[in-house]
Amino acid sequence: MRHSGNRNVLISAAAFVVVVAGMQAATSLLVPFFLAAFIAILCLPPLNWLTARHVPVSAAVLIIALVMMLIGLLIGAFVGSSIADFSHNLPSYQERLKALTGGALNWLTGMGISISSQSVLDALDPSAAMGMAGNLLAGLGNALTNTFLILLTVIFLLIEAAALPHKWHAMGKHAPSMQEFETFVTSVGAYFSIKSWISLATGVFIAIWLAVIGVDYPILWGLVAFLFNFVPNIGSIIAAVPAILLALVQLGGGEALMVGVGYVIANVVMGNVVEPKFMGKGVGLSTLVVFLSLVFWGWVLGPVGMLLSVPLTMIIKLALESGEQTRWLAILLGPDVAKVAD
Repeated sequence: MRHSGNRNVLISAAAFVVVVAGMQAATSLLVPFFLAAFIAILCLPPLNWLTARHVPVSAAVLIIALVMMLIGLLIGAFVGSSIADFSHNLPSYQERLKALTGGALNWLTGMGISISSQSVLDALDPSAAMGMAGNLLAGLGNALTNTFLILLTVIFLLIEAAALPHKWHAMGKHAPSMQEFETFVTSVGAYFSIKSWISLATGVFIAIWLAVIGVDYPILWGLVAFLFNFVPNIGSIIAAVPAILLALVQLGGGEALMVGVGYVIANVVMGNVVEPKFMGKGVGLSTLVVFLSLVFWGWVLGPVGMLLSVPLTMIIKLALESGEQTRWLAILLGPDVAKVAD
């Protein structure tokens, strides 16, 4: 019996490795699909709102598609040139960061603190953070080049979502538990709707704050803050690093400090006040799960996988939560139960 259990564990582990290897091989196909699925989930509440007011499904989907195209054009107009410009200027930003780091190390040496400049630059190179930001934005830009495929997939997903209740009813007694499915769909829709509005408010605040300070590409950094706000706990830190470093090389230490203060304000207000009020303290993931999902999905799907890491993991958690037999796994993925109770 014990040998049978060990064999099942080995088979499950081997199947997991095969699935992950297949996902890595199909990254170019999976990334647009996951983006489309993420957008479709965000579009479900507007679709339900329109159909509840007796708008035909085809007309409702067409309206949503036109709105998405308009938003895409606006993002492309305001952010596309910023991504290209930032990528073009990235080498000069990195050189200035290295010069600033070298100057700081020389100052410490003059104060009698002996530090190996090369070892510090190898271990803690701030220009590498700038390079990571450039790679992330380039990966996002490459994913958005499949705009037509993403839009078409979103349209078909919305049409299928509208038809799914009828198909479920037609299954009759062979259909899975409708209650568990509805609980899962409602939880996913509520989570992503609230998270999207909070992330949008965070991105707008960051863009305005950086524009007032005078940092280059404020709308671009607002978009980055919006996207990384879907990654709790550590997302705001990742989003803040390139903007702070850019403010440092562009304007100086005082302005970089002000940029950091803005990100702290946004993180404290949105993460500790607004989000728990609307979403509830029990909805979320543990910090370890967030970090591991960031590493795992980033490794499997590339830069865009980092942005989708928490949404994908959150969907898995909500799916586990909707069933009695798998709820214990959802509790393991969630935050500390004692802190939630407090």
